[in-house]
Amino acid sequence: MSRVRRRLGAARRGVRARFGAVRLRVMTRFFLPRRESGTAVLRYAALLDGQTLNLHAVLPPSVRAADSAEILVRRRGSRHRVPATVYESGGRLLMDAAVLFGARAGGLPVGHGRWKLRLRVGIGNRSRRMPLLLRELPTPTGGPTGAMSASPVSGDRYRVGRTLRGDARIVCSKAGPAAEVANVHSAHSGVELDLYLFGVRADRPVAEFVAAGHSVERPLSETVPGLWRVEVPLSEMVPDSGRRVHWDVMVHTGGAKRPLRLARRLHDVRDPGKVFGMRRITVAPQRERLMVVEPRYTPAGNFRLTCSREAEGK
Repeated sequence: MSRVRRRLGAARRGVRARFGAVRLRVMTRFFLPRRESGTAVLRYAALLDGQTLNLHAVLPPSVRAADSAEILVRRRGSRHRVPATVYESGGRLLMDAAVLFGARAGGLPVGHGRWKLRLRVGIGNRSRRMPLLLRELPTPTGGPTGAMSASPVSGDRYRVGRTLRGDARIVCSKAGPAAEVANVHSAHSGVELDLYLFGVRADRPVAEFVAAGHSVERPLSETVPGLWRVEVPLSEMVPDSGRRVHWDVMVHTGGAKRPLRLARRLHDVRDPGKVFGMRRITVAPQRERLMVVEPRYTPAGNFRLTCSREAEGK
């Protein structure tokens, strides 16, 4: 059965790839050349932090002045407006705008689906609406940061897309199941973890601290809606010998769902272990026994606590 499923999946992917290639040829050879001179053309369109769309466009030559401008975000019966800036440079009118998505982030309360983008330009008592033509989809750039695939606040995923005619649009998808680190509170009295749970319904969630041959569970408490906290059970994580013990954190959300590995992945840095480095602390979880705790992130972004006994005499 698994072999049949793999073949069906490969066949579906092949059909989608062929359809996508035909669609791209129609767009680039037919629609884009015929529409570039009559509408606004985007020179830049990208989501820099997983939830803020930055736009820069050149207006068509037929638009010689503008008193006001705004971006219209529309899907079916829902419509939102965001101010835009129009200015002249090199004899052409240019437009800049930033659109924040997601009610939890203080942005537009957009639902899941495809959202059309339009530019409305006001000139006196008249106004003109036009699509935003996108020649090329944004591509990741090099450097210490990269593109974010999801909002760090809600976990919802946004991406820039195009219609068959080349009009820019935003596609919003629901958050995938994830346990995301929000904050790590480290002190000599102990360690507490704040985290978000995305894409799941939490029914009395539990954090499981796992090391080789050991497992300790602690319940999560909701401090504010959507934000959970757990106290790290340091007294039960003291190594039996002088070796270092690595503890990972798995979050159980209830029911038969698979546990979620606690991590920090909703960011735009390429080396989370270096950028989000945390200081190690010395605690006394048991009487007359000191332990060094090193909270850190693995190269994959997983959260890990490394515990070791403090050498005597220090």
